Amino acid sequence: MRFSIPSDHPCLPGHFPGRPLVPGVVLLEQVLLAVAADSGHAIGALRLPQVKFMAPLLPDEEARVELEGQSPRWKFRVLREDRLLVRGELVLAGAGLRA
Repeated sequence: MRFSIPSDHPCLPGHFPGRPLVPGVVLLEQVLLAVAADSGHAIGALRLPQVKFMAPLLPDEEARVELEGQSPRWKFRVLREDRLLVRGELVLAGAGLRA
């Protein structure tokens, strides 16, 4: 799923003044939207057992979410072109963690 966060998004003025960066929580929201589209329904309670932020996303830059797996567990990556921005795992509540 491709996305961009517009420069007038309400989260940007405070994150950070003079050099806005898209907050991690906004990137994770895009991951949730991709998972919801992949699964065909809204996502309820979940866990993020691992998330690593590797590089920032600037306003108006295009990025994409790539998913691996299926309900109840997905690995995800957020990329800008070939640059890895975020990687992690999302698990629906009630699903066991892998050992």
